[in-house]
Amino acid sequence: MALPRRRSTQSPSLWRATTGAVKQHVRVLGGSLAVMWGVFGVDQLLAHALDVFGVQPWTEQGLWGIFAAPFLHANLAHLMANSASFLVLGWLVLLRSTRHFVWVSVVATIVGGLAAWLLGAPGSVHIGASGVIFGYFGFLMLGGWFARSVGTIVVSLGVTVMWGGLVFGVLPGQPGISWQEHLGGFIGGALVAKWLSGRR
Repeated sequence: MALPRRRSTQSPSLWRATTGAVKQHVRVLGGSLAVMWGVFGVDQLLAHALDVFGVQPWTEQGLWGIFAAPFLHANLAHLMANSASFLVLGWLVLLRSTRHFVWVSVVATIVGGLAAWLLGAPGSVHIGASGVIFGYFGFLMLGGWFARSVGTIVVSLGVTVMWGGLVFGVLPGQPGISWQEHLGGFIGGALVAKWLSGRR
């Protein structure tokens, strides 16, 4: 006599958890990108009048610009380049957890913005999400070193191989590029990687 087969309840549960996580990641990244593109559209209509809300070194208004700068971009090419990097590296951070993504985003924004505010040339304005992106890069690149787990080491090696050239973005050189914000964002991401590894 054939025995009835037991239906596995693990696969559907795993599928629901996976699809739920993917949907959450899409909402987080999609929502962030929607805000960036929406702000850019408004800024275009206002002839870039919103750019003054970026980070202006050594000014009181410039400190508030730390939180506005990631959503402001100089032109379409700037926005498209940052959107692609934000999407890929942000997704890799979200694979760790949404909590990690939030921590890296906040810390990289603050540290990157403060670096631009402290080290930037007087009269300059620093805008763009590159500080946050370098935060993701620093977090992913050094996460394997601090966490010492197989998964994070594999991701760290992959990120280093694919995007290792970004490291040169933290060095002074190319005019019009905020290396200060890149450096600060990278340091912020590395600090979060170190801190979270100690809380495991």
